[in-house]
Amino acid sequence: MRKIIEIDEERCDGCGECVPACAEGAIEVIDGKARVVAEKYCDGLGACMGECPNDALTIVEREAEDFDEVAVEEFLKEKEQKQEKPLQTPGCPSAQFQTIMPAAEQEGTSSLTHWPIQIHLVQPQAPFLKGADLLVAADCTAFSCAGFHQDYLKGKVVLIGCPKFDDQEAYVQKFTGIFRSADIKSITVLVMEVPCCSGLPVIIQHAMKAAQKEIPMETVVISTRGEMLKNNKGPFGKLQSIV
Repeated sequence: MRKIIEIDEERCDGCGECVPACAEGAIEVIDGKARVVAEKYCDGLGACMGECPNDALTIVEREAEDFDEVAVEEFLKEKEQKQEKPLQTPGCPSAQFQTIMPAAEQEGTSSLTHWPIQIHLVQPQAPFLKGADLLVAADCTAFSCAGFHQDYLKGKVVLIGCPKFDDQEAYVQKFTGIFRSADIKSITVLVMEVPCCSGLPVIIQHAMKAAQKEIPMETVVISTRGEMLKNNKGPFGKLQSIV
């Protein structure tokens, strides 16, 4: 008998805010719900509970596999090695770095200056990240905002992803590597008003903390109709409340 985290699937909306809050990596979002991947990785202390906006996490006392600190260290090391391993996709255009010369400035032209743009495909050492003003966008935002290129992308290096369906811990490790190796000047996080998007700025904050970097950060919240609901600017990535 010991204390362990229990997750109420009815309350959980898969936002993923609890994932980076678990230092042991015991929680992952699987099939749209947060889950304890293995009992031995959960220490039962509940550091993740305060990050859940729906109170879906509780500490219960029941029969459970013993917490294994050695197994946790090995598990986290495997995750880190997996994240740092270069993509083995020779000849695949999606994995090849490209610098794109922007078209002549006029209405309706693309402001994209590089490729790839998916968070999982971009390596921390990518040359276009050096000294960049970074736009980290939930992938739905580009479809919601009619002026995405002119209003948000122009003059920035963009990385896109989905904090609900992708691996949040992998995101934390990826951005930690980027913040350590690239002299990022500023970060704009563009998210939708839906709850699952709220985990993206939290991921960026945890990565900055892990990389021991203080980078000015702005969070912009977009409605499903493409309107800006909120624009939060905090000193060195201090996240204020968002919709």
